[in-house]
Amino acid sequence: MTQIFTIILVIALAMYVFYKIKTFRSKAPAAKKWIQTKANISIGLFMAAFGAILLGTNRDTIDIIIGSVFLVLGAANIVLGYRAYRIYLPYAIKEAEEQRVNT
Repeated sequence: MTQIFTIILVIALAMYVFYKIKTFRSKAPAAKKWIQTKANISIGLFMAAFGAILLGTNRDTIDIIIGSVFLVLGAANIVLGYRAYRIYLPYAIKEAEEQRVNT
């Protein structure tokens, strides 16, 4: 079970780095915020997977506490990132269409 969460952990970290670089390279403000929400979702997935790994390996009480905190923070990051994603998506689409018309 921990191998699945380790794979999710690595993929989420790679996605976070990818979207963070893409955020810096983007010029359009709405698209930049939209891409940033994807990075927030990725880092939330990373934190949740890390917390699940700590909860999956019962070593100590501290591991359970830290794993629970990471799992809750990761889940909150995913939920809030998805809400922001839905908010910024129409603006990013509108901005992309305006940019396409202007070129």
